[in-house]
Amino acid sequence: MTVKGKGFEVVFGRPAKVLGEAPGRVNLIGEHTDYSGGYVLPTAIPQKTRVELAPRDDRLIQVATANVDGGAQLSFRAGEEARRGLWLDYVQGITAVLRSRGASIPGFDARIESTVPLGSGLSSSASLLVALARALRTMLGLSIDDVEIARIAHAAEHDFVGAPVGTMDQMAASLADESTALFIDTRTLAFERIPLPAEAELLVIDSGVAHQHASGDYKTRRAECERAAAALGVPQLRDVDATVEPRIASLPSPLDRRARHVVTENARVLAAVAALRAGDLGRLGELFDASHRSMRDDFEVSVPAVDDLVESARAQPDVFGARLTGGGFGGAIVALVKRGRAASVGRAVVEAYARTPNRRARVLVGGPVP
Repeated sequence: MTVKGKGFEVVFGRPAKVLGEAPGRVNLIGEHTDYSGGYVLPTAIPQKTRVELAPRDDRLIQVATANVDGGAQLSFRAGEEARRGLWLDYVQGITAVLRSRGASIPGFDARIESTVPLGSGLSSSASLLVALARALRTMLGLSIDDVEIARIAHAAEHDFVGAPVGTMDQMAASLADESTALFIDTRTLAFERIPLPAEAELLVIDSGVAHQHASGDYKTRRAECERAAAALGVPQLRDVDATVEPRIASLPSPLDRRARHVVTENARVLAAVAALRAGDLGRLGELFDASHRSMRDDFEVSVPAVDDLVESARAQPDVFGARLTGGGFGGAIVALVKRGRAASVGRAVVEAYARTPNRRARVLVGGPVP
């Protein structure tokens, strides 16, 4: 049976008992810093993942989704989780991690539906993981807070699924909202909500170039950061200080560029927090632009299509700054735009992008921030 367009009761023949939701996120600044123990500054987007659950009397876990494989339904047994290389691994990851932490996981039926675009750098996977963890927290009566939910979701994605992500995405899905930026120290998971400026709004545009975190260049970049830290004699690149920083230029290529990005990006996050607090939109835009250049030239995670989107956005007079957001190798851009102008800027950028054959972008977020 497929479930596309079908509700829980139609699919499973009974009503759902529990609902869990979590948003996607857009990272304002602080890219590829989280797995080096650094700083990040995401905010939630309106798009969400919904997970409906109903417990079963056996150990069978049946999961239906309206978003993948034409509306697929897959299953496994609680306690028999095994990675398959499918979207079901995210569900298995959550149940496996909860079991490892002492929770008794019964069988259940689950229906997943999400408006967070897949492969756009907006944390569709973290949104799913957190929504499911929240639903199971309610169904099982677990006494775990939202930071612990993020830890569980991260362990599921990193350890079970095998994606070498940091903790930002899961923290954002669990704790962020649309009216504030979530300033996170990813080493300690300490966080602070900072109001977004009333004089600006965010524009998020999907490039149409999808990416995957569980394979390829993302893993390479993380390994390069670890090698750079080891060469500098520090636990993580977060630990680079004034005594170590001059040695970055002596690292072999490309480790010198990778380290320089992470160190300067951490500084840009702190500067962005200061700019937000001061309401300095010009400075915040400059930091967006500098971050994109660093991701393009030093970290080398952008692609020509995304660069073109960023440059097109920056050319608009109402844009303070623009950058690639997310892990890179495709995905989306985020721009800081004068309030009331995001919709018109978004249309102009998407139309310019479409003049190149086989390119189709879409605006995902382009209205006033609540």
